[in-house]
Amino acid sequence: MGEFLSLYGEATITAFGFFWKSAWAFILGYFISSMIQTFIPKEKLTRYMGEANFKSISLSTIFGAASSSCSFAALAAARALVKKGANFIAAVAFMFASTNLVIELGILIFIFLGWEFLAAEIIGGLVLIIISSILFKLTYPQKWLKQARKKVEKEGPDIKEDFNWKERLKSKKGWRMVGNSFVSEWEMVWEEILIGFTVAGFVAVFVPTEVWNKIFLIELSGSLPDWLVAVENAMVAPFVAALTFIGSMGNIPLATILNNNGVLFAGIMGFIYSDLMVPPLVAVNIKYYGKKVAFYIAVIMYISIVFTALILNGIFDVFNILPDSGRVVSEVARFKIDYTFYLNVFFAFLAGWLVFLRKKFNKHHSDSANEMEMEGNGKFKKLIAFTFIAVLFLGLIINFLL
Repeated sequence: MGEFLSLYGEATITAFGFFWKSAWAFILGYFISSMIQTFIPKEKLTRYMGEANFKSISLSTIFGAASSSCSFAALAAARALVKKGANFIAAVAFMFASTNLVIELGILIFIFLGWEFLAAEIIGGLVLIIISSILFKLTYPQKWLKQARKKVEKEGPDIKEDFNWKERLKSKKGWRMVGNSFVSEWEMVWEEILIGFTVAGFVAVFVPTEVWNKIFLIELSGSLPDWLVAVENAMVAPFVAALTFIGSMGNIPLATILNNNGVLFAGIMGFIYSDLMVPPLVAVNIKYYGKKVAFYIAVIMYISIVFTALILNGIFDVFNILPDSGRVVSEVARFKIDYTFYLNVFFAFLAGWLVFLRKKFNKHHSDSANEMEMEGNGKFKKLIAFTFIAVLFLGLIINFLL
């Protein structure tokens, strides 16, 4: 019992360490994301997304990279784009970009995993979009997607954003909208982040290395060809990600744990890219487009993810920049007076200012709020989040008593 309580306390501290290390990055990332969403009109961009050509997919990628990294928000925005006339291929490119090419995710990957993984995330995000677009064009099920579009046009929300960005940038209302967007982002993602980081802390402590060795064939890497182990890692990683039930931002600490336990580069990248394949997100797509199209999208995503992870593994190997597995979790999730401390203090004040702007927005402009209709943040998820808060609070008490 004593050993369990000790591990419980260690897991709690590890989870808090993950939060501490990344707090400033979340605030900075969502601040920049909020400015982009507030000052870049989306209405004009959607006019050019109706075809499955290079221009349309490129604009969708840029549009996605400038949007929220919340997985549920990405799906909701993609559905709104489809209703506005965007091609399904462009909409999927938007989804990949908005969860893999956003600033806050890049900062988090750099902190937890290093520059090699950040470079891979950016390059791979583009490769992922190219591969999935090709697969969609080769297999495009006209009848299914036509039915799905009719369903979206009947049920989905509109995007109504057309404004003069220069005037908004210089106005008080514009910056109050930034504060409103910032707080709205956190209202969407705090549960996902809390669950993901808490699970990561407990997995890091309670799941032994032997488990990862068996799942990812690490113990057989000496007797099997490296390329075969890489293929297995890339193919298995999306299923491991699906079992976590965690979306984009919450799975980076878990990727760090995989790295700490010797999972190959291809497996880690496959895990990171699989944030849109977790069951809650597939369920949302089923509600939006129907079962056939939702599973079709999931299969395209899976094949694209595996090939992208293997292509990245090959490219980085050729240039001899393939990162070694084994970044120690304790080195990432630690408390000390360093740059993280000062950045957290500074960005805490920035967050306070943005919350103040949100209050001003609600006071003066509540009638013009434009909230995205979004599935996935229901009562069950909230119940899990508050349960995890209780788990962390109990862990702190145990640490204090021990």
